[in-house]
Amino acid sequence: MWRLKVADGGNDPYIYTTNNFVGRQIWEFDPDYGTTEERAEVEAARENFWKNRFQVKPSSDLLWRMQFLREKNFKQTIPQVKVGDGEEIAKETATTAVRRGAHFFSALQASDGHWPAEHSGPLFFLPPLVMCLYITGHLDTVFPGEYRKEILRYLYCHQNEDGGWGLHIEEHSIMFCTTLSYICMRILGEGRDGGRDNACARGRKWILDHGGVTSIPTWGKIWLSIFGLFDWSGSNPMPPEFSLFPSHLPMNPAKIWCYSRLIFMPMSYLYGKRFVGPITPLVLELREELFLQPYNEINWKKVRHLCAKEDLYYPHPLIQDMMWDSLYICTEPLLTRWPFNKLRKKALEVTMKHIHYEDENSRYITIGCVEKVLCMLSCWVEDPNGDYFKKHLARIPDYIWAGEDGIKMQTFGSQEWDTSLALQALLACNMTNEIGPTLKKGHEFLKESQVKDNPSGDFKSMYRHISKGSWTFSDKDHGWQVSDCTAEGLKCCLLFSMMAPEIVGMKIEPGRLFDSVNILLSLQSENGGIVGWEPAGASEWLELLNPSEMFEDLVIEHEYVECTASAIQALVLFKKLYPEHRTEEIDNFITNATKYIEDQQMPDGSWYGKWGVCFIYSSWWALGGLAAAGKTYHNCLAIGRAVEFLLKSQRDDGGWGESYISCRDKKYTPLEGNKSNLVQTGWALMGLLSSGQAERDPTPLHRAAKLINSQMEDGDFPQQEITGAFMNNCMLHCADYRNIFPLWALAEYVKWVPLPEGWLHCHAIEASVGEKLK
Repeated sequence: MWRLKVADGGNDPYIYTTNNFVGRQIWEFDPDYGTTEERAEVEAARENFWKNRFQVKPSSDLLWRMQFLREKNFKQTIPQVKVGDGEEIAKETATTAVRRGAHFFSALQASDGHWPAEHSGPLFFLPPLVMCLYITGHLDTVFPGEYRKEILRYLYCHQNEDGGWGLHIEEHSIMFCTTLSYICMRILGEGRDGGRDNACARGRKWILDHGGVTSIPTWGKIWLSIFGLFDWSGSNPMPPEFSLFPSHLPMNPAKIWCYSRLIFMPMSYLYGKRFVGPITPLVLELREELFLQPYNEINWKKVRHLCAKEDLYYPHPLIQDMMWDSLYICTEPLLTRWPFNKLRKKALEVTMKHIHYEDENSRYITIGCVEKVLCMLSCWVEDPNGDYFKKHLARIPDYIWAGEDGIKMQTFGSQEWDTSLALQALLACNMTNEIGPTLKKGHEFLKESQVKDNPSGDFKSMYRHISKGSWTFSDKDHGWQVSDCTAEGLKCCLLFSMMAPEIVGMKIEPGRLFDSVNILLSLQSENGGIVGWEPAGASEWLELLNPSEMFEDLVIEHEYVECTASAIQALVLFKKLYPEHRTEEIDNFITNATKYIEDQQMPDGSWYGKWGVCFIYSSWWALGGLAAAGKTYHNCLAIGRAVEFLLKSQRDDGGWGESYISCRDKKYTPLEGNKSNLVQTGWALMGLLSSGQAERDPTPLHRAAKLINSQMEDGDFPQQEITGAFMNNCMLHCADYRNIFPLWALAEYVKWVPLPEGWLHCHAIEASVGEKLK
């Protein structure tokens, strides 16, 4: 049976850490673990997901939850509460629901203080890892039998009814993910017509019915070229010489968004090497299965610009195609011949230098899962027996996640992000006397997870920004500063610093808080907005060179409403506690950031969300940020317009429900069937509370708070539609959100909305009066 292990480095000599692996979460398969009843419970969860896979596509992340609740012997002892039709919500009812949710969620805390969770959803994460391990000959050691079984389960569970696979688990089928999933199944041992429910045959039919793999988008062409299923001449050039461009040029690696930079570098290394994996019998079979014409008759030059319409989200502008053509026709033939091939050799060396630097400074986790596989393969190509590659192998478990729908690959984990939000939700519950140990462990986790140093050496020459004082999205070893993670971590530490240390532990040293403030101040752009990772400074026109057809805004760093609002809230709280520290800078920061949020408001009163679905998500953040900055419904038109948007979009049942299609189309799109989503209802409810809705008219809040009725018998909330997002067109399953946000919203509702006392309270008063009369 599968078991989640926490803060465990194992015995691998090639792994190292900065904080004793605090925050690390890895899965292992133990054939002797679990009773017959426990194994039956897991199998029932798997079968239930399979039967309902087209109704609720994200997993409920049950495997580790079952394990933790069992290990802690958790039993919900607080009776379940419901609110009847037409019934007022009593304070006691709402408080009981909050207590039930808080006790359940506290039981899910890991031993090192964080909350584990699946953070996945895109279907192009896992297959390249399987392909890489197949190429390098390490598939059997990294993914033995039980792993293969669960990877296949995941592919089967998320195959669409038409036979294809989407960009993410809720999306329509596309060529890119269908092709990668098909290859992955074949690598893992399925025959050309094998797989559950004829998965392979159906997948191949979808590919051939949509033109064959010659119409796969750019990223797919690169992976197929690496695997031996495409000729490199069928891909647009990715010259590694880009790494040699000096910083004074308008286009150079320092000006590229960190994620794209660290994808392009290993891709350009593999392209510059024209690396092709071993041509095995399986590769030869796949050449026959995936094309409409014989492989040796394909005119590769003519397929470079092909992209299936199902995959096309960002069409290449003409100027970009002209650039590719000039590189393809003029530049590449020169760079592959003497004496210009000496420049190519130098470029490859510099590119690998940057790859090794990134690997070392992230403890071989790298910045994300796409980059992880490409950097790992590049290290193997450079030296198949070298330590660099072995260190990469040691960190593969950091990306693997097991659920009732099988094994998937995570983005890189959301440990710090989820924990900082979870702690704020629990603090809002006002239950310190009941959950003090939970709060203390969470506080210790945050202190242990803060990054205490900048990247090593001359980090600016390696295109890195300061990181000292930051928090990452996942764990400290990851090493990459993120603005909103830093703001939320700072906010939590400030809140804990105002509480009794005997309950929540010693407060963090002021110097470490000052380091966090320094990070936030450094990430504000001229327009007042806050970027995610590194200071913005590149020209917008560079987005015209976005080589990916599937994503938008991929080339340069951008500002985000959510990050900006988060930073405002953190710095306003910091200013109250440390009013003398960089006062003028912080005041200017808040003023400019507030104006940025107001300027970014959409005509309908909402804000577009980059990291959640979508307009409701960003509106919650924006309203919280504006309120923290001192704006109100009465002195800020933006708040009034946002309230109007939220009230107009409230559903008949009192909740809110927004489709992920909003992210893709950049237009508010409700869920089909007048449905509500509990997570989004929590966001909207908290946004309205931030705006002062309780004083104006609490009726919409009372209607929303009936999410109480969705709370399950054990205090959990049900999993519904996907609610995380990135790059406009791709969604993320953030599995802890279903607990964090309904609980947080109900806690804030109890705190700010006057409610009638419950019957037990009234009965107690009557009894007391009766006693006095006697």
